[in-house]
Amino acid sequence: MSRVGKKPLQVPSGVTLTVEGQNVRAKGPKGELALVLHPRVSAAVADGALTVSVKDENKVDDRALWGLSRRLIENLVVGVSKGFSKQLEINGIGFKAAVAGPVLKLEVGYSHDVDFPIPKGIKIGVDKNVITVEGIDKHLVGETAAQIRAIKKPEPYKGKGIKYVDETIRRKAGKAAKAGGAA
Repeated sequence: MSRVGKKPLQVPSGVTLTVEGQNVRAKGPKGELALVLHPRVSAAVADGALTVSVKDENKVDDRALWGLSRRLIENLVVGVSKGFSKQLEINGIGFKAAVAGPVLKLEVGYSHDVDFPIPKGIKIGVDKNVITVEGIDKHLVGETAAQIRAIKKPEPYKGKGIKYVDETIRRKAGKAAKAGGAA
């Protein structure tokens, strides 16, 4: 039995959750999201709580789908009620970021500025050297943050680049440390 899947999901006030066959829709103050469930998974809403079940609890694949489906529905509910955000930090001399309309302009050590088009449903804010990516779809927020980080990954010698705020970069010693240790 799936530990995550068997727990009922309490629907917060202000959020309406509707289940029509395999389609699950969540509507809240931040927006509306939808999800299509796997054919072996079913969901039902009763008394302000959503329960997820599978066709056969003894199959390993069904148990995996059970917990996954419940967590995806929970992400819908949290997204339309609170939203999701990721923060990225820019490290490096002369590295800058600015939002200009539907584009995030990055100056990150290349001979040219990098223009990153902001996807629909995502809001990006820049405060000094911190980029904040916000939205209601958890997958889209994480994917957008990963694409921005991939523009200039942090390097291990000086730590220059774009990294997540809570990420730690393992630093390496350079040539000077190697030469000093050999002498």
